[in-house]
Amino acid sequence: MPYKLAYFKEARQDIRDAKEWYYDQLKGLEKRFSDDVKIAITRLKTNPYAHAVRYKKIRIAHPDIFPYSIHYYIDEELTRIVIIGIIHNSRDSGFLNRRK
Repeated sequence: MPYKLAYFKEARQDIRDAKEWYYDQLKGLEKRFSDDVKIAITRLKTNPYAHAVRYKKIRIAHPDIFPYSIHYYIDEELTRIVIIGIIHNSRDSGFLNRRK
């Protein structure tokens, strides 16, 4: 059974910020970024356990093309995947620990 999705509001902002940056680089690139992230998240819905726990109960998935990490955890009780952040791979993920 596919899992439902939930996003921290900061994760949605992460996506908006990245799309804006890619748009500023080359019009249309933001759409390619968005599509790549959507595909990765769709895969999570059908197989959320494909990625090992990396810290605390957080798992990390990666889009195929863009150098980003999708940080998430699985809420078994509510059968949902909770995405806490989508950040560039060069960025230190330590700040995600403050998101609740």
